[in-house]
This record gives sequence, structure tokens and C-alpha cells, in this order.
Amino acid sequence: MSPHASLIFTTSLTLGTMITISSNHWMMAWTGLEINTLAIIPLISKSHHPRATEAAIKYFLVQATASTLLLFSSTINAWHTGQWDITQLSQPTATLLLTAAISMKLGLVPFHFWFPEVLQGSSPTTALLLSTLMKLPPTAILLMVSHSLNPTLMITLAILSAALGGWMGLNQTQLRKILAFSSISHLGWITIIVIYHPKLALLTFYLYCLMTIPIFLTINTMKTLKLTTVMTSWAKTPSINAALMLALLSLAGLPPLTGFLPKWLIIQELTKQQMTPMATTIAMLSLLGLFFYLRLAYHSTITLPPNPTNRIKQWHINKSTNTLIAIFTSLSALLLPLSPTILAVL
Repeated sequence: MSPHASLIFTTSLTLGTMITISSNHWMMAWTGLEINTLAIIPLISKSHHPRATEAAIKYFLVQATASTLLLFSSTINAWHTGQWDITQLSQPTATLLLTAAISMKLGLVPFHFWFPEVLQGSSPTTALLLSTLMKLPPTAILLMVSHSLNPTLMITLAILSAALGGWMGLNQTQLRKILAFSSISHLGWITIIVIYHPKLALLTFYLYCLMTIPIFLTINTMKTLKLTTVMTSWAKTPSINAALMLALLSLAGLPPLTGFLPKWLIIQELTKQQMTPMATTIAMLSLLGLFFYLRLAYHSTITLPPNPTNRIKQWHINKSTNTLIAIFTSLSALLLPLSPTILAVL
């Protein structure tokens, strides 16, 4: 892909995201979502591989359907209330259709089928965009209409997403599919708290992005896309493998690391809202995700595969360093002491 085309698509992604998150009118928000969709499709299919082409077609069909539902929802709401303001969503049918549209765009259960397949057909860099930046506009719309959403429906979607994201990730060996189901599981945590504490849901999304970025950057640097190749990469890049282990354990939500902060705050907030059974359920379901995060960390760093001695030693001292991996890994591991400051802001 030429530099000019990459610049156009990157600018369009930024523009579409900014239009959606800064708009109050349904048509402007829909326009921003469409710009995002049209800008990411060439990035998905740029390798010209059949799997990449299939992923681009699946992504286009799902996003077009979701955008149609969103436009239909906003039209029904405007027909009944005379308002095109996003925060004035009050018609029950429009609210239900919007919930389905946003769930489809985010990849929440039961509209999750496209997300692992699209990530598997994309490059690691494009998969990073799909997991982080492309989820920001739908999340922003979800936060703006959080006061109008059905609590029972949102809790059901959240529990199902956390359960299926952890369950389906257990038997996966492809790293991009594992991270896709990880994203679905984390979306469950965001969805369960979005009605009761929208700022906490946004903080959870930001911290998820912060922990996911170093993992995708590490995968892209090491050129490892399967679990078996992660096992053999320690001899080449031991420092990057150690960074990958820290990022994975943080994403799992282990207490000394940054990933523990959003889960701790969400469980605390659910308990305050007299929803202790839901907090217990989603905390127990996170153990499913903890299993495959620990398996990835075990294969990347904690254990070493048998290496034959009759081969040339692969020295790692000449490997190029990646400053972004160091910065984001440090942030994904060391932000827990700042929790009092974050709580004061919330």
C-alpha cells in the first residue's frame, strides 16, 4: 500500500472517530461510523490474501447491517419524539434496536461471530485497530444513551459475553483469535457497568486498550501468530517475551498489575448497587479468561521448549528495540498505585 493511501485511510479513521464521539445528532454519529467502516476495509484486505478478503467482506456486511439498524432506531425515535439528539433516546423499540446495533458493532454476544474471524484474517496492526480504535465510537454512543438502556438486557449481554469470551478462548491456539475472545470478555465487563457508572465503563475501555496495545505490538515484532511459535521465540527476543508475559498477566487482572484496577472498581460498584450475585458471577467467569492468559504466559516465558544443540545460536543482541512496547508495557503493569488519583477523578 502506498504512503498516500495509508495517510488517507489513517486520516479518515481519525476523522470518523472524532465526528462520532463529538456529535449530538444521530445523522452525524452515523456518518462518522460509516467513514470509519469505509476507511478500515482497505486496511483489512491490503494483503490480498483470500482470508483477508473474506474478513473484509464479513466486516463490511456486519457493519452495514449494524449501521442500518442504528439509522432505523434513530428514525423511529425521531418519529415518536421529534428529537434527533442522541441523549433524547426514549422510545422502547428504538432503544432495543440501538442496543442490537451497538452490540453488533462492538461484537457482544450473541452478535460476536464475525469478530474472531475478522481478526484472524487481518494483520496484527489492523487487528489492533479493530480491537481498540474501532470500538471507541460505538462505546461513546453507548455511554451517551446509557440512561435509556434496559438494565436487564445489558446485564444479560454482559454475562453472556464474559462467559462465552472466556469459554471459547480455552481451546484456541491462534493468538489473534485468543485476543478476540479476550476482547469479547472485557466488553462484558464494560457493558455490565455502563448503566450504573458510565465514567467507570470508559476508564475500563481505556485501560483495556492500554493493556492490549503492547500485546499486539509484541506479536507484530516477533512475527508470531500461533502458540507454538511463541514457545520458540524466547531464544530470539527474551526481553520482548518478558514484556509480553507482563502485559498478558495484566490483561488477566492479577492484583499487582494495572488490569486489576478496573475489575476491582466494577465489582465494588456492583456491590454498592445491590448486585452482589452479578458481581460474583462475572468475577467467577473471569477465571476462564485467566486460564488462557496464564497458558500464554506459561508458553512464552515460564517454560522453554527443548532446543537441539546442533544448530547455530540465535543471538538477540542486534535486535532492534521498540520504545512503544516498553512504554505501554510499563503503563500496563505499574498504574495500580495511581488508583487513589483515578478514584478522585471518577
